[in-house]
Amino acid sequence: MSSLMRRTVVAFALAGAPALVAAQGPAVGETAPDVTLRIATRDGVQDSVSLRSLAGKTVVLAFFPKARTSGCTIQMKAYRDQYQRLFGDGKDVVVIAISRDTPEELASWARDEQFPFWFGSDVEGVAGRAFGTLAEGRQWESRVLFVIDPSRTVRSVMRPFREVDPTAYDELQAAVAAAR
Repeated sequence: MSSLMRRTVVAFALAGAPALVAAQGPAVGETAPDVTLRIATRDGVQDSVSLRSLAGKTVVLAFFPKARTSGCTIQMKAYRDQYQRLFGDGKDVVVIAISRDTPEELASWARDEQFPFWFGSDVEGVAGRAFGTLAEGRQWESRVLFVIDPSRTVRSVMRPFREVDPTAYDELQAAVAAAR
């Protein structure tokens, strides 16, 4: 490759670098973007909630690709089955699992599986783009988890969240405890 071609390739790569970094979402130590999501629970579709309105609580945002798929079901069942160990009594920790599914689909899944946490419907992908979990042209969110402290500071990012690795849940438990 000629020197001119090499410089051209490097220039194009560097020109694209900010877009790649921006797609990563907030880093540890940064303020979490304020997004608003329609909430679904096992009791049905609820009102919308903004991240700003949850100030004072530790918030776990668990982006995932699609309701009722194998990996996502493993992950959500692990949260359900280990809820007390991972998140405590739920008084000072809010867990929101986020996908592009509709609120009705998420409420149905939460009811069928008796999931004790919230689901956030991100049909338009606004939260996914703000947190860097939805790349341009992709249909689904990437599996990424953010632990946000009561002041809305990102304390942990697990990218990707390893839903089939038991040690990932130990890391999550430690991150939630540290963020409290």
